[in-house]
Amino acid sequence: MSSAKFDVVGLGNAIVDVLARADDAFLAQHGIAKDAMSLIEEPRAQLLTAHALNPVVTSGGSGANTIAGLASFGASAAYIGKIADDDLGHQFMREMMAAGVPFHTRPLTDGPATARSIIFVTDDGHRSMNTFLGASVLFSRADVDAQMVRDGSILYLEGYLFDKDEAKAAFVNAAEIAKAAGRKVAITLSDSFCVDRHRASFRQLVCGYADIVFANEAEIKALYETDDFEAALSALHSECAVAAVTRSEKGSVVFGDGAPVEVPAEPVSQVVDTTGAGDQYAAGFLFGFARGLPLATCARLGHIAAAEVISHFGPRPEQSYKALAEKAGIFG
Repeated sequence: MSSAKFDVVGLGNAIVDVLARADDAFLAQHGIAKDAMSLIEEPRAQLLTAHALNPVVTSGGSGANTIAGLASFGASAAYIGKIADDDLGHQFMREMMAAGVPFHTRPLTDGPATARSIIFVTDDGHRSMNTFLGASVLFSRADVDAQMVRDGSILYLEGYLFDKDEAKAAFVNAAEIAKAAGRKVAITLSDSFCVDRHRASFRQLVCGYADIVFANEAEIKALYETDDFEAALSALHSECAVAAVTRSEKGSVVFGDGAPVEVPAEPVSQVVDTTGAGDQYAAGFLFGFARGLPLATCARLGHIAAAEVISHFGPRPEQSYKALAEKAGIFG
């Protein structure tokens, strides 16, 4: 196996986030499912954007957030995803490049707009996502940069990309390229509703391609169709080599060759916005994993990143993760 140019190459939905504060009455008025991700069409995206009060518009997308977090740790990371040739698409490209992340996927010139997720954050910090997938799911095998995939030590795949057959084929193709090059493949299950829609395909990916699986408690329960967390964890342990399962304020459970290890969450003085918490946890974990650190240390790096991102508005770091990890004494 040749040496890698990048620690991690991410592949996922290229989305611009529109974040705004709202209360439960607003969610009810507009039929928005609280603390969940709902897929919407462009007219509803325009409607909800118009009703967002003082929105913050920033590049997002689960996998892209993770890659930006990796860059904040000092990792070398690149991203593959589909945008349209429009203002939001240009913003996404600028912000990825400004974070030091190469992003060269050819934009869509004829078709739907760049994807956006209108995210309403309530006072309890929970986020309710309303996602118009737009150009992002018109990703196809032709958009997979095979050399970039080979250049990454780890390929990180975002489960949200699974909602269109062409994108699903591209996803599997990228995994096959990575495996053929002797690289590791990591996958995040992304959302329990996403798992419900594509359970069989996710099970196939976990068993056939994934070296590392990221999920939260609800997602692994959905994957194995059980309400018993321990049973779901055991099933996952039997099907993949390494996994990290987040449990909100309970921290996370990680496993490799040995028994599962529980790692506590980092303290947070105030939860402002949980958007991006799982994405940034994955960034910390992958950063540690790429450097051969113990899994419990990888998880702690994940919790440091998650604690930072939930303490402010928006899905990407405002403080240097590298500086926070050094302050915590993990590395100097």
